[in-house]
This record gives sequence, structure tokens and C-alpha cells, in this order.
Amino acid sequence: MSDRITVKVFERKETGKGPNRRLRSSGFVPGVFYNQKGVNIPVKVPYAPLQKAYAKLRNTQLLDLELERDGKVEKITSLIWRMKYDPVKPLPIHVDFFGVDMEKPLKVTVPFKLEGTAKGVKAGGRLEQYREQCEIIALPGDIPVSIPIDITKLGINARVHIEDVPMPEGVSPQFDDNFAILTILAKGAASGVEDELEELDAEQEESEEEAGEEASE
Repeated sequence: MSDRITVKVFERKETGKGPNRRLRSSGFVPGVFYNQKGVNIPVKVPYAPLQKAYAKLRNTQLLDLELERDGKVEKITSLIWRMKYDPVKPLPIHVDFFGVDMEKPLKVTVPFKLEGTAKGVKAGGRLEQYREQCEIIALPGDIPVSIPIDITKLGINARVHIEDVPMPEGVSPQFDDNFAILTILAKGAASGVEDELEELDAEQEESEEEAGEEASE
């Protein structure tokens, strides 16, 4: 039996700014349900259960949508694909759901989770983290909540790159360069952020040059 969170949504017959404003004032969030076959259905979902589900699942963990339309209810395994928030109030104003095929891999972004305390930090160094998350490909059922990184054995000047990180079974990281995730700096050492930013700028410049060359061909 599935222990996934269930969220009930309703087909939205009226669309446009006016109807959507009325929906929000009555406690609903307008949205759209999509799937990998190109289906898209305007929906509305009660604010409270949506917020509760998103706080726990974010954009990477599965939920069961109970879609009510034309007097029938259909249960669909889905992700909360995107949430758009009001620029002033911390309230969602639109949501996109994505119905997944459990046999087809997805590309998603998941956070890193640092575990333990580095021995270099205990010796007086400090941890500096350059990347908070990474892009992965996995079947929907294999998408992890986070990618754990055990840092307990890291001494001063140690650095962790994406290729150093063991991935959960069924998960493949997506990257072009073996980027640095974190390092342990000696006490008083200059921040490594500048170096990392320079690397990122160089990558951006290189990709722009390649795009320019392709456009000129």
C-alpha cells in the first residue's frame, strides 16, 4: 500500500485573471496538470493541503493526485513541478503538476546533505560550500530527497568534487565538468568562492563562444 501524500485537485473550467483571482480569494490555487504524453488540464487545488505537501515534498518527491473531473476521480502519481509565489506575500499563486511514468527516468535537481563534522573543522579550519544542489537523472521512484555527503574524514585543504560523491542506487549525476562542491579552509585562509566563481564565469564564456561560433556557421 502506498504511503505517499495524497492531494485532491479539481478540474478548473474557467481560466483567466478574473476567475483566478476569485479562486485565490476563496482559498484555492490555480494550476495546470501536465504529463509526458502532452496532456494538460487546468486545475484548482485547496491552498492548505498544497502548502503542506510542498513543504515536505518540494519538487522531487512523488505524491498521488486525486483529479476530479466530469464527476469522476482519477488517481495519478505526480510531482509538484513548479510553484509560483506572490512577490510580496509568501503565498502560492500558481502550481504545475507533472504526471510521471514510473518506467521513464526524469531529470531533477536535488540538494546535497552534509553529514558529520569534518576533522579539519574540529582542528580549527572552516567549511566552505560552493554548490548546494546538483542535477540528476533517475526513475521517479528512485529520486532521493537529498544526496548525502559524509564529511567527517575531511582534513584541512580537502576538497570534494561531484565525481567524489557516491550516488544512491539508480541515480546518475548530470555534469559536464567535475565541479567542486566544498572545501575545508585553513584558519585565516582566503575564501575559495572567488576561484569557484572564476571557474563558473570561464565555463559561461566558453559556452557563449561556442554558441556564437555555431550561430555564425
